[in-house]
Amino acid sequence: MKKAEIEQHCTELVTPIIEENNFELVDVEYVKEGQDYYLRVYADKEGGINIDDCVLISRALEAKLDEADKIKDAYILEVSSPGLTRPLKKDKDFKRSIGKLIEIKLYKAVNGTKELEGILKDYSETQITICDEEDETIEIVLNRNEISMIRLAFV
Repeated sequence: MKKAEIEQHCTELVTPIIEENNFELVDVEYVKEGQDYYLRVYADKEGGINIDDCVLISRALEAKLDEADKIKDAYILEVSSPGLTRPLKKDKDFKRSIGKLIEIKLYKAVNGTKELEGILKDYSETQITICDEEDETIEIVLNRNEISMIRLAFV
């Protein structure tokens, strides 16, 4: 299976577990780091997810993954919170982050830099608008396809 297929397969298996427990599925990723493959599930809930919640998801998902037995490589399953510097990927992530400080990394430099920080002012399917922390009249509009990473900034 390819990376995208594994992530989709895991998403399909974990979604009922997430929904049964009133959690939110933030992201699923399958990555190779060094010699090891990691299957990571990021979940959240109102008030924040805790270790017991992660264990519950992990055990239930592990059983489903073992039963399906579709991932041929050995991997490490990790279930965790998206953290304070959570990536913004879905519309609900952007909506929740309006007015918050974000970090952006670009594929190509704009005005001599590939890293920006600002307050998320607006977003659409194709663009985001940030403004300067100090002077909200200074705005930058970026095409989303120019952005390699966007996440909440750690304050």
